[in-house]
Amino acid sequence: MKKNHNPYYPDRKWLMPLAVFFLLFLIVTSVYPKSSSHGATRVVLDSNDNERLELGLPPLPRFAYLISGTKGDGGSMRRLLQAAYHPRNYYLLHLDLEASDSERLELAKYVKSESVLREFRNVMVVGKANLITDKGPTMIASTLQAIAILLNRAKDWDWFINLSASDYPLVSQDDLLHVFSFLPRDLNFVEHSSNLGWKEDLGAKTIMIDPGLYHAKKSGVFWAKERRSIPSSFKLFTGSSWVVLTKPFLEFCIWGWDNLPRTLLMYYTNFLSSSEGYFHTIICNHKDYQNTTVNQDLHYMKWDNPPNQHPINLTSEHFIDMVQSGLPFARSFAENSSVLNRIDEELLKRAKGQFTLGAWCVRNSNSNSISEKGPCVAYGNPHDVKPTSSSKRVEKLMMKLLDHENFRPRQCSLSHQPWGRVIPLYSKLMLNI
Repeated sequence: MKKNHNPYYPDRKWLMPLAVFFLLFLIVTSVYPKSSSHGATRVVLDSNDNERLELGLPPLPRFAYLISGTKGDGGSMRRLLQAAYHPRNYYLLHLDLEASDSERLELAKYVKSESVLREFRNVMVVGKANLITDKGPTMIASTLQAIAILLNRAKDWDWFINLSASDYPLVSQDDLLHVFSFLPRDLNFVEHSSNLGWKEDLGAKTIMIDPGLYHAKKSGVFWAKERRSIPSSFKLFTGSSWVVLTKPFLEFCIWGWDNLPRTLLMYYTNFLSSSEGYFHTIICNHKDYQNTTVNQDLHYMKWDNPPNQHPINLTSEHFIDMVQSGLPFARSFAENSSVLNRIDEELLKRAKGQFTLGAWCVRNSNSNSISEKGPCVAYGNPHDVKPTSSSKRVEKLMMKLLDHENFRPRQCSLSHQPWGRVIPLYSKLMLNI
């Protein structure tokens, strides 16, 4: 039986950082353009939100996660779910068509049998899997289906976050929910640039066909002999496939009262790595959303050099830099990498095989005692959070991203170095000041 408990009251040491961050929230909101009536963000308050407002705290948001994997990723997806779990959020798990039916069934059985997930009923598994190819439009098609499912089945979320089985959180969900509660609800975190680089020739000017759209097995893409010119009715943008996007913007992409999302979906069907350009081009070509972008995908990554196309597997040698970056997620990690154990132990305070805990879990005084509820003696209020010192790193990053020298100049600008490739070094320098 779920038990309700008193809301978490922050210690006095938190009041000054909260006051500073709330002031930043007010400053950004005061200069932030209001969306159109179609994309207006509405914050619906409940009794728990009213309690927070009485304490001088803003309402908590909700995240809707898509966690994707392929053959052999079932164990990694389960671990990622446990690490990034919070009862307030929603989670959709998708093992693609390369995974066996038995892998999908095993993942679904875990979701159905785990006592925490049965209690809060906020995790779903895609039963009819999609084929995902690296170079074609199948990834964006699968992502749009996931967003449509979340819009239909979970109606009260604020931001959509897509993760792969090789991703991992660097902060708890209590920390992330706490920080995002102070942000304007129409900010979209998407790394983007109009400098297409090699994609101008192989993507924009070359027509690509991906058989993954109509075959049940993967095969290589093939290229048309004819070439096309650069579009003149919209400006192309490119960037990271990993995004944190608002519900109003994604409703616009799915329902499309303007024809732009459908036009670009057809265009990107024949574009190499369309997941690295579809959302970016929509958001930067529509007046209601082009000023909502934060040029950062919120992932810590290290790139192979050359050719800077794929992130390398992170190890313990990257741990300090990961922490200092202030970024809430990192990729990519090898399955069961030792650095994941270090993240669990030092950052998430997560026991092996257990969920990352927060204010929603009333802990057992005997840390070695595991009941049906795991290390919890009872479930607390899922609408409360208890931020840790790790949230201060994310707060510092957000304050830097929303500073007037970084925020406006990096919104859908014509050409610049993608922010995500330099932020780890920039954060490190900032923290050393």
